[in-house]
Amino acid sequence: MNFARFAFTDGVKKLQEKYGSRSSYARMESLMADKDGISEPEQMFIESRDSFYMASIGENGYPYIQHRGGPAGFIKVIDNHTLGVVDFRGNKQYISVGNVMEHPQVSLFLMDYPHKTRLKIYADARVVELADNPELFDLIDPAEYKHTPERMLIFDVKAFDWNCPQHITPRYTVDEIKEAFAPQNEYVLKLEYEIAKLKKQLEEK
Repeated sequence: MNFARFAFTDGVKKLQEKYGSRSSYARMESLMADKDGISEPEQMFIESRDSFYMASIGENGYPYIQHRGGPAGFIKVIDNHTLGVVDFRGNKQYISVGNVMEHPQVSLFLMDYPHKTRLKIYADARVVELADNPELFDLIDPAEYKHTPERMLIFDVKAFDWNCPQHITPRYTVDEIKEAFAPQNEYVLKLEYEIAKLKKQLEEK
């Protein structure tokens, strides 16, 4: 799983040569270890995500990018070469599912916006019907997510790499904002309580 060897095709290398980055990337390619699958840092990151982006290729040759979301932890690491998600009912266009049934090659982007962290993954995707493997469904089903499951998507990981944080704009969920402002909110509540108490004391005089 050497991401550079996988991603740096001949056309990519020509552009690196043209713009002066080939020598440094060639060195990185030679020094980058052949990873034996997903390790603990990647697993922890993957299983804490509540969304990801998936690029697939249509029969027309054009790529299609889809955002997929769910509860934190809905992306399951089945083993160090395999990821799985339950495919829940959506708008019933089935573009991504149809694409991977014709062209299994996909690219996944997993984002942590607050920490400006990105994990990019090359994989082969396959569709597994729920009735064909109920044990697998039990393994990867986020039971607390009350939406209708239709099938499973299994990703055979081919290569992955952490991306540089440059140009990632930090974004925060409502829960993250609430957590960040919890001390200030608590302080405001205490002040309001003290003000109310002082007002009452003044009224009683």
